[in-house]
Amino acid sequence: MYDVAEPSTLPFQLPPFPQIRTDDLEPAFLAAMAEHQAQVRAIADNVQEPTLANTIVELERAGTRLVRVSSTFFNLTGTCSTEALRAVEARVVPALTAHYDRIRLDPALFARIDAIARAEAAAPTLTGEDAQLLRRYHLDFVLAGAGLDEPGRRRLAELNEQLSTLTTRFGQNLLQATEAAVVVVDDVAELDGLSPDAIAAAAAAAADRGLTGKYAITLVLPTGQPLLKVLRNRDVRRRLFEASVHRAEGGEHDNRPLVLQIATLRARRAQLLGFATHADATVADQTVGSLAAMDEFLGRLVGPAVANARAEAELLAAAAAADGVDELAPWDWAYYSERIYTERYQVDTAALRPYFELERVLADGVFAAARGLFGIELVPRTDLVGYHPEVRIWEVRDAHGEPIGLFLGDYFAREGKRGGAWMSSFVDQNELMGTPPVIVNVLNIPHPAAGEPALLTLDELRTLFHEFGHALHGLLSRVRYPRFSGTNVPRDFVEYPSQVNEMWIFWPEVMAGYARHVHTGEPLAAAVVDSIRAAQLWGEGFATVEYLAATLLDQAWHRLGPDDVVPDVVEFERAALAAAGIDLALVPPRYRSTYFQHIFDGGYSAGYYSYIWSEVLDADTVDMITENGGLTRANGDHLRSTLLSVGGSVPALDAFRALRGRDARIEPLLRRRGLDRTS
Repeated sequence: MYDVAEPSTLPFQLPPFPQIRTDDLEPAFLAAMAEHQAQVRAIADNVQEPTLANTIVELERAGTRLVRVSSTFFNLTGTCSTEALRAVEARVVPALTAHYDRIRLDPALFARIDAIARAEAAAPTLTGEDAQLLRRYHLDFVLAGAGLDEPGRRRLAELNEQLSTLTTRFGQNLLQATEAAVVVVDDVAELDGLSPDAIAAAAAAAADRGLTGKYAITLVLPTGQPLLKVLRNRDVRRRLFEASVHRAEGGEHDNRPLVLQIATLRARRAQLLGFATHADATVADQTVGSLAAMDEFLGRLVGPAVANARAEAELLAAAAAADGVDELAPWDWAYYSERIYTERYQVDTAALRPYFELERVLADGVFAAARGLFGIELVPRTDLVGYHPEVRIWEVRDAHGEPIGLFLGDYFAREGKRGGAWMSSFVDQNELMGTPPVIVNVLNIPHPAAGEPALLTLDELRTLFHEFGHALHGLLSRVRYPRFSGTNVPRDFVEYPSQVNEMWIFWPEVMAGYARHVHTGEPLAAAVVDSIRAAQLWGEGFATVEYLAATLLDQAWHRLGPDDVVPDVVEFERAALAAAGIDLALVPPRYRSTYFQHIFDGGYSAGYYSYIWSEVLDADTVDMITENGGLTRANGDHLRSTLLSVGGSVPALDAFRALRGRDARIEPLLRRRGLDRTS
């Protein structure tokens, strides 16, 4: 039996994945939780006067074995889920929730933390990262309910345990519902518009399901299924769209009851903590500051976005009418949008894919941009083994050749892997324990046909750069305390650095390196690149509306009071979007409630606004980088020292001000999304 909690002897403490068995995980969790409880008990029972060193810093040191088990386990459940892992998850998550509740709701422990905070408020002695650590711990405990009386603490622990069980079940339901919701096609002629590779993939997916001779179209997580852009058969488009938007909305994996229960329990928890709603509780710890500020911000975007989407719809309806389509439907939008995009801007997105080959994009695009900015190199470590045969590992070295950490890339979709894309860590950088970072990017690019290279869509290209922006946040972290490592920043700030990294997609010298034909090596023609740039505003009406609709749906669920009754999930969605003035039948939310994993089984509840809030910072920063020469080491060093390396060790907006020299302005975002005009 391998003890997952033990520090790995591999380079950078990479977990020895071949030695890890599912049966090892639950015992490791139980032992690590017991050890952590004993460590915390010793801190709480310390008779010495509480100080930062003997209380807060000791809490940072405690639980390293539990962190090691957790990081390994939850990375595996997200990428290689099995029935056995899901069973362990269903037992472990409630136990883990109860474990952390016992710590955060320990009155003796909070008394020590509160005493330090009060003493510091009366006579400040701490500076820098130490002062921030105290602020964060005190706020974390207060928001976790540490100030409640004994009955309140018991009730909070009950609510948290119930929520952990329900959110885990939501995610498991969604994974299974998505895997089950395939569109089966009998006749290959109905797949007209798909590439030979896509048809071969559909045939393979059908064969895997025992449907030899048929074709199975599988789903990706958002509403916007990529194949809707190219499928010429309108009925197949309709079937694919409906399979997507009705996921987990009935049957064996129905998430509607879970949505209602989760929203109600979160509202009860918020009330117990002294907040009107879960949304109020959430913003108390975010950079947006208040719901009023959020509403004012979102309100500036809704009207122009809806106007732009309606203008786009008129153009699409005219194009559809030319094909004999009397009334444009939601499953038609992507198809005719792609046609107009191609005709108006002379950009054929399908024809672009041979210029975006995964290996070249990684080496000569994503990694090359990082080398130009930060001087880092990524060197393959073929001697190290990932958690799945498809996982690749690179050692990251600085400009002097010194090792920084490890980067893992897991790029292809497969059964047992949850949808979407994300960055995570196996080991967080921190000086306290002396650990360098081990960071992973996970995507869901469809497998190419056997023996063929992986060719990316424009969306997949963007995702690759975006997620590596998160990876850089983790890899370039230089903080003392684990609490502040890398992406451990407020939720509405975390997307900002990753969105900045997207600017290099169309940067001339970066694009010249990676945008080359997979077979001929010919660069993408300058005229095509110019057309792509000119076309960037096309479809922004749709994109902004579908995002804002999901954002406002998130807020609607999490501004409910504990006594509010929602009889029907679908009707609640409709009414909430109508009230917000964003109920366009042709543009569904990017995520509907039953598959909104970000908010019902993720860290974004009442926080999905974070993406566009972060984009304000991102757009302003991109302007600064562009004005100062773009891809230069000087810009990279400035970005690294003021933002990426500090993680959460300074207040988030202070980090932005250090980078930009002032507060953020919204105008760059409005220009980027075409929201400064309505035509």
